[in-house]
Amino acid sequence: MLCDWKEINEKYGYPQKVREALRKGEIHRVGRGLYSDKPYVNPFLYVAVKYPYAIITMDTAFFMYGLTDVIPDKTYLATLRNATRIKDADVVQLFLSEWIFEPGKTQLEYDGVLTTVYDQERMLVEVLRNSKSMPFDYYKEIIAGYRRISDNLDYHKVEDYISLFKNNDYIYSKLRREVL
Repeated sequence: MLCDWKEINEKYGYPQKVREALRKGEIHRVGRGLYSDKPYVNPFLYVAVKYPYAIITMDTAFFMYGLTDVIPDKTYLATLRNATRIKDADVVQLFLSEWIFEPGKTQLEYDGVLTTVYDQERMLVEVLRNSKSMPFDYYKEIIAGYRRISDNLDYHKVEDYISLFKNNDYIYSKLRREVL
């Protein structure tokens, strides 16, 4: 369980009961306005709850989906282009246009917490689009992960996502060569 002040207050009824639960160790304050039943919270989940308007993407999503075993140093979040800048040293914020922000947005239960993340199909398109800016070994590890789960992917979704971007012919050819 990881929740904000409003949710914890609804659960316990009123602030005095929340303070009592904190004192007894039933819940723990893990950040400003964030509470958990565990003293330690996964930093990705902490950031996801702290910034509910953002979507987990890139290295963080690849790790959460089990496509790589490289634990990211920072949490990668996608936000709308006009969103407030996140001033958190542990967050890499990617600003996206409205027409590209929503496609692929889904909910994933990770470590018992429901988080907003891009689906695996959208992340496949992202890894193909950003392959030149990634370390080669890391890119190959993620592609190998996608090859393992290729039977479970919805390729109609992948095609729809690819069509949203420029250079989609390049992305299609890369998809055919490296994943299919």
